Amino acid sequence: QVQLVESGGGSVQAGGSLRLSCAASGYTHSSVVMGWFRQAPGKEREGVAAIDADGQVTKYDDSVKGRFTIFRDNTENSLSLIMNNLKPEDTAMYYCAARLGHFTTATLADYAYEYWGQGTQVTVSS
Repeated sequence: QVQLVESGGGSVQAGGSLRLSCAASGYTHSSVVMGWFRQAPGKEREGVAAIDADGQVTKYDDSVKGRFTIFRDNTENSLSLIMNNLKPEDTAMYYCAARLGHFTTATLADYAYEYWGQGTQVTVSS
């Protein structure tokens, strides 16, 4: 059973930075695509960033390009999201997700992911 546990959320002022982490277990590290998603109150869940099984291909939502960086450490089964120059509109619950299979592409479509963490809150004040 795949388990995902997020950490690193918090409250920052606009322009600040945070690093989210996701500890993963229950799968073979080379066989899963991983992504970060977020959901703000009253809004639909949206894909933020995703990375392929080998860590070579990444995809970002246009709203975070140039500010967020996703990377993974397959030796430690971990996923991270570095968020710089945070804006109030980045405020949301952030979720780590896993898509089983050795895909060499990354997708921001949430329906493609089978496993989800519980989420970590990010709040950015102006």
